[in-house]
Amino acid sequence: MSHEARELIVSTWRRVEPVSEAAAELFYERLFMLDPELRVLFANADMARQRRMLVEALGMVVRATDDLATIRPALEALGRRHVGYGVEASHYDTVGAALLWTLEQGLGDAWNDEVATAWAELYGEVAGTMRAAARI
Repeated sequence: MSHEARELIVSTWRRVEPVSEAAAELFYERLFMLDPELRVLFANADMARQRRMLVEALGMVVRATDDLATIRPALEALGRRHVGYGVEASHYDTVGAALLWTLEQGLGDAWNDEVATAWAELYGEVAGTMRAAARI
């Protein structure tokens, strides 16, 4: 990932952080709209906690954009845990679509092709690491 892409991710995340709770709600609404069957995976989840964990995980990834290898063990562990929750390979694509859509909604005019490409690249690296560890 280029230095410019990392800078775009960090700067746009700063704009999302103040509204992260609303963004997380929007993300899960979009996720369940894209694939209503995913609701089953969250049937027993405390969704307020789930939203906080999503924001925390995204923040961790954004802070590590300069060296994703530093969080590779955490991402691999997360990928392995997700298998136990019933996550399948195709779900990563749906999550990515919901995430990018949410960021686009939240960033408004700050969302452009460069920002979209940077976030898609970052998500692809994260999801690839998680899927590889999960072997799905």
